[in-house]
Amino acid sequence: MAFDQHGRHIDYLRVSVTDRCNLRCLYCMPEEGVAWRPHEAMLTLEEIARFIAVAATEGIKRIRLTGGEPLVRRGIDDLVRSAVRTPGIESVAMTTNGILLPKMADSLRQAGLSRVNISLDTLDPEQYRYITRWGTIDDAFKGIDTALATGFKPVKINVVVVRSLHQDLLAFARMSMDRPLHVRFIEYMPVGESCGGAGLGWTAADTIPNEELIDLISQSAAAAGLGQLTALSKPSEAPDGWGPARYYHLEGAQGTLGFISALSRHFCGQCNRLRLTAEGELLPCLFSDLKFDAKAALREGTDEDVRAVLLDALGSKPSSHHNRVGTERLMHQIGG
Repeated sequence: MAFDQHGRHIDYLRVSVTDRCNLRCLYCMPEEGVAWRPHEAMLTLEEIARFIAVAATEGIKRIRLTGGEPLVRRGIDDLVRSAVRTPGIESVAMTTNGILLPKMADSLRQAGLSRVNISLDTLDPEQYRYITRWGTIDDAFKGIDTALATGFKPVKINVVVVRSLHQDLLAFARMSMDRPLHVRFIEYMPVGESCGGAGLGWTAADTIPNEELIDLISQSAAAAGLGQLTALSKPSEAPDGWGPARYYHLEGAQGTLGFISALSRHFCGQCNRLRLTAEGELLPCLFSDLKFDAKAALREGTDEDVRAVLLDALGSKPSSHHNRVGTERLMHQIGG
């Protein structure tokens, strides 16, 4: 089992397989996209698979593949298959915008992918186009439908809540009623040199603290006749997951509503993860610019050298993000 210097059990690795995306969401990526980088600057799928194998020997059990958009990476199903077959790895999941799922869900499921989180910040077609700059919401809906039909379980919807966007939060709550969808509301976070300055700059005023958000949804649900928003009484009632969400449900709902409070009620004391970027940097914290060169170890060293990088990152993981504002990397370079 892997423990960091603060005694936290680290068993979860998020792997960004690309910094490219087929959307240009305002808080994540520049409108023009990212500069082309030579192939040799990015980890190969074989190198990622090797890192996962070494990490598994140190107690990493759960892998989440992210981007950018992971489904634009050629051969992603082969990486899933390799990770699933790695001794010690118990589950492989993916976070995606869902647009390519109708084409790729079957091959991913056959490769062993068990669960997906689909990023979706609005249910309004015009606002979706505004936030993503060129996306079509019908494509996202098809991705959700495909995920459910293909048998991924659970299927979670990730909603970054931004006050100035005036999202229809009750509409998201309704998504959990008729289908087993688990909607998770995520506080807007100050990640990036200009804190999301790819078009929508972060300010503290744009973050809605989870307690306020829970009250807003609870009141609007009651007014709409959906009943009370109730906290789940037992952890076993929550959708299987590895993250810090607090889960609630509406009476009679097939799914749940989760709330992730990275800022207002941070969960640093329970953090269980490391992050590997597509360029081979191992990050101990989302809000830190601290990084460790896994790529050099993978290309020039032995498995023991790779393990040493992993242990260095574990030993340097901070106790908290200390309310830091701004990082060198934008969200698409980290994978969330």
